[in-house]
Amino acid sequence: MTIREDIKILLFKEKSTLVDLARDLSLKFGKKMTANSISQKLSRNTMKFQEVKDILDCLGYDIDFKKRIE
Repeated sequence: MTIREDIKILLFKEKSTLVDLARDLSLKFGKKMTANSISQKLSRNTMKFQEVKDILDCLGYDIDFKKRIE
């Protein structure tokens, strides 16, 4: 699964849209974000890790690293 698919699933679970997310990110971090810019970064797979963390923060999620059992 790609980060794009993961974020879209989280948006669906939270009954939110990319437009809502862009607005929330703009308000929280004080820099202009648009749904189109988020969508393009996700499509091109050029989103920075910090941007993913910021998105998850706005949606109320944390990243949890787990060691694989091999």
